[in-house]
Amino acid sequence: MTAKKPVVITLHNPILLHEKKLWNGGFRFIAGVDEAGRGPLAGPLVVAAAILPYGKKTFPPVNDSKKLSPKERDRIYAELMSLGGFSFAVVRVEVDEIDRINIFQAVVKGMRQAVEKLPQAQIALVDGISFKGIPLEARFIIKGDAKSASIAAASIVAKVERDRIMREYALEYPLYGFDKNMGYGTQKHLEALAKHGPCEIHRKSYAPVRDMISPQPIQQELSFY
Repeated sequence: MTAKKPVVITLHNPILLHEKKLWNGGFRFIAGVDEAGRGPLAGPLVVAAAILPYGKKTFPPVNDSKKLSPKERDRIYAELMSLGGFSFAVVRVEVDEIDRINIFQAVVKGMRQAVEKLPQAQIALVDGISFKGIPLEARFIIKGDAKSASIAAASIVAKVERDRIMREYALEYPLYGFDKNMGYGTQKHLEALAKHGPCEIHRKSYAPVRDMISPQPIQQELSFY
């Protein structure tokens, strides 16, 4: 029998361990930071920063957005938005910028800007490996979207926001099925790409799109790592 997923999470949940340590250490505004859209062939990168309210006893059942169904993500997203004291910021890095500076630098840029949009943040918990550029004390957690509630909340916000963008693009570019593949390289997406060629929101620095165009984009050298 499959165990039921929690309706809320409490302070005893391991996913709040990082937050509890920081709250007990005097921090009140902890920004979790994550992104959605690192791997797709099309569409923007979306980065979110999220601050869970200090002093609450229960929270929406956040988790790594990839482990949640679209319906679960939408429900938890709505619960976060109605949670008193919840703060968040969203940054969108467009395709031309990704092609210009590369996806790794785009992630860094988006994460830095998302944190800057939350001036009350005292410390950041960031999903992934360490890099320079976060404008306050930051702690980097590999697979942090499954280990930190703040990062998990940011991952859900980023994913839901990006999926909405891609559904809008599906109306503008109906040949590619963006409402179903969200820009990822599914078989049907690749078949449509081969048949019709890339559209305006395809990432021209990503193979196989890169191999279909000439001249190929030249990315500037930047480093925050």
